[in-house]
Amino acid sequence: MDADDNAGQRAFWNGPQGQSWVANQAALDALHTGGTELLLTEAAARPGARLLDIGCGAGATTLAFARAVGPAGSVTGVDISEPLLGLARARAEAEDVANATFLHADAAPHRFDPGSVDQVVSRFGLMFFANPPAALATIGAALRPGGAIVFVTWAGLAENPWFALPLAAAVARLGPPEPGDPDAPGPMAFRDIGRITGILGAAGFAEAEGEVHAVDLHLPGGLDAACALALRIGAASRLIRDKGGDEGDAAAIAADLRVRLAPFVSVDGIRVPAAVNVFRARRF
Repeated sequence: MDADDNAGQRAFWNGPQGQSWVANQAALDALHTGGTELLLTEAAARPGARLLDIGCGAGATTLAFARAVGPAGSVTGVDISEPLLGLARARAEAEDVANATFLHADAAPHRFDPGSVDQVVSRFGLMFFANPPAALATIGAALRPGGAIVFVTWAGLAENPWFALPLAAAVARLGPPEPGDPDAPGPMAFRDIGRITGILGAAGFAEAEGEVHAVDLHLPGGLDAACALALRIGAASRLIRDKGGDEGDAAAIAADLRVRLAPFVSVDGIRVPAAVNVFRARRF
C-alpha cells in the first residue's frame, strides 16, 4: 500500500479540522458516550490484557480501556492526528493513567510488532482508510493468534439524524455537494455490514460478523450547543467550506438546523437517536 494513500487524512487531522476537534473535545466525548460504552461492553477486555486502540483521537476510549484492563494490562492509542494525541497524553497524565500510551502514526502503513496485543479496538476510527483490506491486514498482524478485533462504526445516513439533518440544512441553503464515492473514507464508509465483514475476511480475519445497535447521542448543552457543534464539525461545516459560504449562510443554516433538531430536546440537553454497527472478528 502506498504511504501517500492517506495523505488527505493526514492533512485533515493535523490541520485546522484536527484543531477544531481538540477545541470541541468535551462536547465530542459527551456526544460519543453511547458509542464508548457500547464498545467497552462488546469488547469485554479482561484484566491484564494488552490492547491497541486505533483512531483513539483525544484518548477517551484509550483511557477507559486502560482502567478496564487494570495496572497489569496496557493500552496503546494510535492516531494520525498529533493535535489530538497531544491532548490525549495530557489527559492521561492529569488523570494518572499510567498504563495508557499513545503513538502518532498512520495505522495503514505502520508496522506494529507482530502478535504483540491481545485485542484491537476502535470507536469510529476505522472508516478513514483509503485501502481498508490492506490497512486491516496490517493492524491484524499486531494481534496474537486467536486475538480479536472489535470496533464500532456509523451505520447509514438515513439512520443517523445527527449527520443527516445538518447536511440537509446546509444543502437547503447552499445546494448539494459534488457527487462522490459513497465508500470513500469518511464517517459512513463502513455502513454496509456485509461489505465490511467481507473486507475483514479479505484482510485475513476469521469469524467476521457485524450487527446494528441503537445508541443515543447526548449533548448536555442543549440545542444551542448542538447547532454550534454541527456547524464546526461534520458535513455542514464541510459544505460551507466547499461552497465558500459566509457568516450569513452559517447563521441561516444554524437557524434551520435549530428547527430540525428541536424534536430531540430532552430534560437533560439534547438526545439524538443513532444507529451504529458493531463488528468483531478473530485472527487465527
